[in-house]
Amino acid sequence: MKVVEINLPESTASRLEHAAEPLNLSPEELLILSIEEKLAQLDKDVRNASDHVLTKNADLYRRLS
Repeated sequence: MKVVEINLPESTASRLEHAAEPLNLSPEELLILSIEEKLAQLDKDVRNASDHVLTKNADLYRRLS
């Protein structure tokens, strides 16, 4: 596992600790889950955008081929 060090403002670190506690997670575990969720959403957004472009331009692509 790669180690990444980040500096958080005290208020953000405190909010992270308070958010992790009722979930029975460490702040680090909550961060990992949050990052994975965000990356999955970004992947989905890229797929949706490329699908939109391909659909929108399908007729043009057929004429060009």
